[in-house]
Amino acid sequence: MTVQMSLKSGMMAGLTAAGALAAFTFPALAQEATETAAAAVAAPEFATAKETAFIFNTLLFLIGGFLVMWMAAGFAMLEAGLVRSKNVSMQCLKNIALYSIAGLMFWVIGYSLMYTDVNGGYFGTPLPYSWPDAGTANEGDYSVASDWFFQMVFCATTASIVSGTLAERIKLWPFLIFTAILTGVLYPITGSWQWGAGWLKVAGFSDFAGSTLVHSVGGWAALAGALILGARKGKYGADGKVTPIPGSSMALATLGTFILWLGWFGFNGASQLALGSNGDASDISRIFANTNLAACGGVVAAMILTQVLYKKVDVTMVLNGALAGLVSITAEPLMPSPLTAIVIGAIGGVIVVFAVPMLDKFKIDDVVGAIPVHLLAGIWGTLIVPFSNPDTSYGTQILGIVAIGAFTFVLSGVVWFILKSTVGIRASEEQEMMGMDMAEVGVEAYPEFTKV
Repeated sequence: MTVQMSLKSGMMAGLTAAGALAAFTFPALAQEATETAAAAVAAPEFATAKETAFIFNTLLFLIGGFLVMWMAAGFAMLEAGLVRSKNVSMQCLKNIALYSIAGLMFWVIGYSLMYTDVNGGYFGTPLPYSWPDAGTANEGDYSVASDWFFQMVFCATTASIVSGTLAERIKLWPFLIFTAILTGVLYPITGSWQWGAGWLKVAGFSDFAGSTLVHSVGGWAALAGALILGARKGKYGADGKVTPIPGSSMALATLGTFILWLGWFGFNGASQLALGSNGDASDISRIFANTNLAACGGVVAAMILTQVLYKKVDVTMVLNGALAGLVSITAEPLMPSPLTAIVIGAIGGVIVVFAVPMLDKFKIDDVVGAIPVHLLAGIWGTLIVPFSNPDTSYGTQILGIVAIGAFTFVLSGVVWFILKSTVGIRASEEQEMMGMDMAEVGVEAYPEFTKV
């Protein structure tokens, strides 16, 4: 031990002497070493844990936002495939127009109405929204503009639901007027009740990513419009007979479904609202897995059930079974076990198979099946949240479903009725017969095949 200490002391002395000799002999080297050490002290530190969390949270909002924006393409392709060839251009036009109108209206009034100074009440401040100037460091857990963008694409999704239900017989401009009111006023008000920390949030209502706040709201608005607009000519006979009206392209409808499925990972995953910790990253991964399992459950349930009931598998039912599974898990994609997620999604698929013919019995013409998928599966998904989330109750879930449903259905009905009584909402029989592409768009999707 004494020998080791002696060696160590000798080495330290030698190093000290060598350093002194270098400083005396090579002053330039010594000066350079001093400057390097000073620069190292003055260099900025790495980003703090808070700044890192801010960056990852903002990135989550932006990535989730553009995935949900891509769902607009999914709705467009789904609707283009499920309408007849003579109406495809109209559906494409409606979808790009409604997305743009939603973006404008959510800036003009929607976001502030939904999120600014709600404070346990019924709506926020009806003013345009703005974000910090360029180069300004944002306060909070994520950037202001990223939050606005993420919430805006949810708003646009709500309007897309209405588009498919009312296809093939509604006029373009009345539909877009309704879209402006839905995205600027109706959706933000009901959204403020929960996501804006309004009265439903205080009551204990829970809707993680929008089974009710997005999907059922769109479904209620679509149902009100379908009742006031009426069915397509030839869909229902006087004797109660239902005449199937096949879509133009199952390939487009399938593509649209897969695009929506992909976008749903942004829809549900980014609704975690944070990616700044191990726990958040793990929960988002769990949400992705449960979201996917629920969609798979919806597909398989719809396949088996249509085979049993009709002796053949109906591809349109299967596509909507996937979407119904996704809608069903959206209210609570984090807490369920994998098996529970599959069952929740499968029941959504079953709802679609039984609800589509039920609507036909009531002569409610829903071209793409949006009411069963978004309204009924949305109700189911919201209602079953307490099964896996002990912090909620069935009573508060029912309260939220009824309150949001009544508000949206009644107010949407009023708007549709006013539009019908003033500018008119339905195309003429002649226009419906020739197709909305020729009647209002002027550009046919398939001109070689739709000429009479």
